[in-house]
Amino acid sequence: MRRGGHQAPHDDPRPALADEAEGYLLAHAHRDQARREAEDLCARMPWLTTAQAEELTGHYVRRRLDVTRQLLHSTVRRAEELRQEYESRYAALRHALLRRHAACACAVLACAGGVSALTALLTR
Repeated sequence: MRRGGHQAPHDDPRPALADEAEGYLLAHAHRDQARREAEDLCARMPWLTTAQAEELTGHYVRRRLDVTRQLLHSTVRRAEELRQEYESRYAALRHALLRRHAACACAVLACAGGVSALTALLTR
C-alpha cells in the first residue's frame, strides 16, 4: 500500500524510482543537517584549528549517519516483526470467521430443510 491508500502495481518501476529518489534526497538532507550541527559545534570551540574542526565535523557526520542507519534498521526490523504478527493474527481471524460462517450456513440449511420437511408433513 502506498501513501494515500493506493495500491502500488508490481510491474510499474515508477513508484520504486520515486521511493529511491525520495530516500536519496532525505539522506542528503540528513547529512547536510548533521554537517550544519557539526559546524555549529565547532563554531562554539574557537580554539580548534581548521584541520581539527574539519576532522571533528567529519567524525560527527559519520557517527550521526551511523546512528541514524542503526535506528532505521531497527525500525525496519520491528516493522517486519509487526507485519508478521498482524498477518498471522489476520489469518487466524479470517479462518475463525470462515468457520463461523460455514456453521451458520449449515444451521440455516438445516433449519430450511427442517421447515421444508415439516411443511411437507403438514400438507399431506
